[in-house]
Amino acid sequence: MAQGNDVLKRINERYPHLSKGQKLLANYITEHYEKAVYLTASKLGQIVGVSESTVVRFANELGYDGYPSLQRALEELVKVRLTALQRMEVSKGRMDQSHILTSILQADMDNIKATLEMADEEGFKKAVDAILRSRRIYILGVRSCASLAAFLGFYMNLLFDDVRLIHTNSVSETFEQMLKIGAEDVVIGISFPRYSKRTVRAMEFAKSRGAKVVAVTDSDVSPLIPFSDYTLKARSDMVSFVDSLVAPLSLLNSLIVALSIGRRDEITHSLSSLESIWKEYDVYDSEERDDLVFGKPLP
Repeated sequence: MAQGNDVLKRINERYPHLSKGQKLLANYITEHYEKAVYLTASKLGQIVGVSESTVVRFANELGYDGYPSLQRALEELVKVRLTALQRMEVSKGRMDQSHILTSILQADMDNIKATLEMADEEGFKKAVDAILRSRRIYILGVRSCASLAAFLGFYMNLLFDDVRLIHTNSVSETFEQMLKIGAEDVVIGISFPRYSKRTVRAMEFAKSRGAKVVAVTDSDVSPLIPFSDYTLKARSDMVSFVDSLVAPLSLLNSLIVALSIGRRDEITHSLSSLESIWKEYDVYDSEERDDLVFGKPLP
């Protein structure tokens, strides 16, 4: 299957050899790829004024094994190129405006299902082993992915002695916090469309220092892939201008659980100590809440 980022390049290269009808399709897709990506072959042909079979032959002419493959390539293109405003406009045609709650929940369920279908158990285990063997762990995610990085960092700090969650507002600050990274370390970089250049450059830097790189991203066309030793993929999607990160979060849940199993003895000791600390410093108010629930007076 062709990669989404080169679909326009393929169209340009093959354009002189296309039939009249196929050129009409090429022109439409080049100018309106954000609309074409959600059209069936029949609907696209109807809009352009050609037959459905012409649409299929057009996809084959570009080197795809069918129209669905061409659509998947366009999906990758759309993820990278659309601005926040364009994403919001495109999403209007993708969801039932009168049933937004159910539409979004269904879309998130579909993303988790797609993530499950492309799961690489062997690659996942190798990434887990690399993290377990590491001396120091760096975690980086910016913009909308910062929440994912923070979530992962919170639990990783319970599992490991030396975890660095990169907090940064600039590329230079990123490098400063990764200055001592070496071959015994692991970097977990998290980035989904629209991909952050800051994260990509940090992964490149880590790779140049000999560190192992774990990329948490959405597909093989992600710019993190060339610098990663291990790739954990999850399906993300655009919900209006908002990034749907339900599937990536589920993937990180799986990673945390796998790592906790690998460090069962350490986590048991840590949690036992933490429970004593939480109780001593009254971190959780479970007893007070129980009193309120059962109607008992508070002391």
